[in-house]
Amino acid sequence: MDKLISELRRLYLLNADNHQRLQHHLRGEATFAFDLAQDGVTRAIVIDFHKAAEERHWLRLCDVANALQSELDLPAPAVSVSGGDSYRLWLSLASPIPLEQARQFLALLHRSYFEDEQIDFGRTMVELPPCLHVATGLWAAFINPGMGGALADDLGLEMPPNEMAQAAFLEKLHSISDEQFAHALATLQRKHKAAPSPSPAQKPRADTAQGLLLKDATLEDIVKHLHALDIEPTFRHVLKN
Repeated sequence: MDKLISELRRLYLLNADNHQRLQHHLRGEATFAFDLAQDGVTRAIVIDFHKAAEERHWLRLCDVANALQSELDLPAPAVSVSGGDSYRLWLSLASPIPLEQARQFLALLHRSYFEDEQIDFGRTMVELPPCLHVATGLWAAFINPGMGGALADDLGLEMPPNEMAQAAFLEKLHSISDEQFAHALATLQRKHKAAPSPSPAQKPRADTAQGLLLKDATLEDIVKHLHALDIEPTFRHVLKN
């Protein structure tokens, strides 16, 4: 538990005086929304991708996650299921930035890559994974982005995820440095100064999404990941006539 809390603080939290509250939350004894902002600054940007037909929410998340890395040169974000109706991307900032700057960055990302997704630009209160979603009874959890498409229907886990596995997902992540953030912000600003905004009807590209879905995952990787989430996989084979 301490390792998981340490990773959450390293990546996303400004307030260190919430250890006991976090323990109750992560164990599913109570569910709290934690404020990712303090004194007008934040170290985290969270983006929701709400459930849509034909797994478009997963494809859209993949497009955005890939663009953050390939077009904006940012480190890989964390991916989670909410336990409710959405996937989430978690961007960690090495240094606190003003809330207005975080909202400006999110607005430019939104305009560039997922303008048809409805999001709350002013939100700072978020339920940190892993936690129990009160309305659905499912667990929010960080997931391996290479296999997240397997959860596109449920968007939550029936059993609490393993704490060490959750910490292991997070300890591999890097925060966005001041230089990386400045470069990405400038890139987005130049893009919208020189080019029209993308069409809201633009469909997420399946080929880009595939790169994040299963780029490096073997069958053994998939089975190990599902076991870490306490899921017993069942594989179906379709025989061609």
